[in-house]
Amino acid sequence: MTSLLHQITDYANRANPYPLYAELRKTPVIHDEDGPYVVSTYHDILGLLHDPRISSEARNLSAPVADDLEQPEETSLPPSFLRLDPPEHDRLRGMTNRPFGPPHSPRRVEDMRPELGEIVSGLIDGLANGGRVDLVEQFSYPFPVTVICRLLGVPREDESRFHSWADTLAASLDPAPSEDRTEQARVAEEAKTQLGMYLAGLIEERRKSPRDDMLSALVTNVGPGGPMSTMEVLSTAALLLIAGHETTVNLITNGMLTLLRHPDVLQRLRDEPRMAVPIVEELLRYEPPVQLLPQRTPITDIEIRGVTIPKGASLWLVLASGNRDPQRFENPDRFDPDRKDIEHLGLGSGIHGCFGAPLARLEAQVALAELARRLDNPRLVEDPPPYRRNAVLRGPRHLNIEIDGLRP
Repeated sequence: MTSLLHQITDYANRANPYPLYAELRKTPVIHDEDGPYVVSTYHDILGLLHDPRISSEARNLSAPVADDLEQPEETSLPPSFLRLDPPEHDRLRGMTNRPFGPPHSPRRVEDMRPELGEIVSGLIDGLANGGRVDLVEQFSYPFPVTVICRLLGVPREDESRFHSWADTLAASLDPAPSEDRTEQARVAEEAKTQLGMYLAGLIEERRKSPRDDMLSALVTNVGPGGPMSTMEVLSTAALLLIAGHETTVNLITNGMLTLLRHPDVLQRLRDEPRMAVPIVEELLRYEPPVQLLPQRTPITDIEIRGVTIPKGASLWLVLASGNRDPQRFENPDRFDPDRKDIEHLGLGSGIHGCFGAPLARLEAQVALAELARRLDNPRLVEDPPPYRRNAVLRGPRHLNIEIDGLRP
């Protein structure tokens, strides 16, 4: 079983890990002496995502375990609510949600639809009108960063700097084996420092002169536990940038790759733009941008399928495996946007369910519908494309396609 886990994290299998997940599900809870406990079936994962005995805080781990995952470096910022348990998690997430969604700001995301459409149209207009296009570099990467800039309230003239920092931080999550790790870590740390200083300055500006943006709301809103500290606002803004960017890049890129492999569905989307909604839901099941959650640990001994997972043990929840569990989904390896019962794990669930889910869904729907409408005869240059090295945030590093031109 150890070798199976190594195979799943081995870059050689990044393009198609799903047969390995099928093997993994034959033993719903696996463990070896040095590694984590790994849970791979839908109902077990869903139960654990809602189980208050499962912690997301690193301090509750008894000891680090040996694994093959590239984990992002810890920063000098306090942990974001993604890495916290209640009650601190609930305080910070609740305060972040006030300017982002219901009940306090019910239309914040939906009201961004016209602006998302404009950003998407501008990026497509910038593609070559015929010939080869790298959809990652020219579309999927710049789109979510621009959206996050607009959401936070980064001035337009500073967006290019933000893009540069985001690119550097993304590269640090996806290191190439040939690169000097020490140098890459230094460059990433420098980018984090510059980003932090920039955001700290922007936070102070917004304290003095609030505007109608999310950063202003984060620094001026007072929740039940008092206002966020500057460091908490910084940590939350960094989370929105890194987590929001990486997942949306992969969702859009995995989505376009899947549509190009299923030209009948691509044509349906071109003819019926409303199909974007069920297509994105099925993509979140079929090719989720986050494959597994490695940062979990029980705060007491728990039993799953006859296996006792001890307090403080490292626990992995393989969301992408649960999404292909035949005990939950009929024909799980088939991409079917007409699927009726699609309560997937692609955005997690429970108290740590994806905070940015409404925005990620809308971004992907707008992006894929417009790409389908405007790209004339898109086709893959290579299949499979080269993938990013990261086993947690899985998606193509490049998606080179040929097009005959752009439709107006």
